Amino acid sequence: MSATKSTKPSGRYSVFAIAKEAMNLHAGWRRAWASPEPKKKYKVVIVGAGGHGLATAYYLGRNFGITDIAIIEKGWLGGGNTGRNTTIIRSNYLQDPSAAIYDKALKLYENLSQDLNYNIMFSPRGLLMLAQTEHEIRGYKRTAHANHLQNVETEWVDPKRIKELVPIINIDGPRYPVLGGLYQARGGTARHDAVAWGYARACSDMGMHIIQNCEVTGVETENGAVRAVNTAKGRIECEKLAMVVAGHSSHLAEMAGFRLPIESIALQALVSEPIKPCCDIVIMANTVHGYLSQSDKGEMVIGGGTDGFNNYTQRGSWHHVEETVRALVETFPMLSRLKMLRQWGGIVDMTGDRSPILSTTPVGNVFVNCGWGTGGFKAILGSGWAMAELVANGRPGALAAEFGLNRFREGRFIDESVAAGVAH
Repeated sequence: MSATKSTKPSGRYSVFAIAKEAMNLHAGWRRAWASPEPKKKYKVVIVGAGGHGLATAYYLGRNFGITDIAIIEKGWLGGGNTGRNTTIIRSNYLQDPSAAIYDKALKLYENLSQDLNYNIMFSPRGLLMLAQTEHEIRGYKRTAHANHLQNVETEWVDPKRIKELVPIINIDGPRYPVLGGLYQARGGTARHDAVAWGYARACSDMGMHIIQNCEVTGVETENGAVRAVNTAKGRIECEKLAMVVAGHSSHLAEMAGFRLPIESIALQALVSEPIKPCCDIVIMANTVHGYLSQSDKGEMVIGGGTDGFNNYTQRGSWHHVEETVRALVETFPMLSRLKMLRQWGGIVDMTGDRSPILSTTPVGNVFVNCGWGTGGFKAILGSGWAMAELVANGRPGALAAEFGLNRFREGRFIDESVAAGVAH
């Protein structure tokens, strides 16, 4: 999809373009994005061609007119967490800064296919967070009240309504009956690869360079500010450097000479064999520590919590599958009859307060975007919007203002340990 050096725009997708190419035996389609060799210098270098890095580049171009950008990736585009997550989208977070940036992302998701002229398969099918203990009832009702004050649409629903929304659920579970839930009708899913591909196509059309298989090996500084990055494809000078590499952020920061308060942990998921449609909503059961949705292909997409130890693995493990499936079978007995199709892991980066970092750094003109934990996919658009503003202006805007590195020194934590550290 990307192995061409052409920098000409890929053209607009439409029914007329399809008809035209059908008459031409589909010989005229251009590659979705170009893969040029890197220049010696760029105004901005973004490390990480996942969703957050590509969104940052896109909004730098669209909102600020900055297009002299290289987005460099050590592997392939979207091959990290962007292509390894379970695609859940919601914005009903408790704290005001979190709700603001996630709801910005959700609003942008609602029109992203039209904005990019690329179908990201956004599906606002609704998202339900089950309350299975009295503690969760209090917590979710608190969140519902907070969301009302934040103008984020969400509501508390009773068990009868939940059974109507999710016919396959067992309300009277053997250990944890369903007592209610927090429901966001605007929540849902999107196609993770399509989000990355759509942004990549738009960035390439603006003249930005997407450079794959280009690992960063060092960061050069001069007089306390960034000078260049050393890569597998040579030295690249830059005026500004944005680090957007999720679980590998601490390694990249160390190259630049500073430390980040994050830890990297594997988050695993699996999908079942495809079956007929039976679940048209995203369901999260945090007490038993599992969540699921059904993909367009019919697979049940299943996940749970992070591993209990720091690691960088991208493989699944049998004990995690057993733990997650055992928990979900109690609430969704039909799952016991399904076969597992595949499993995988992604590397998430967790901060102490389970909220992200969008910040300047001790090195001049170096900016960092990390610490999204288990909530990275849903935040891509709001994250890219806020990060673009930070990079372009050299200071955070309203969306990113509370997520600076200095909050850990000052004790201004944005505690989302329940919403971000467990739930997705």
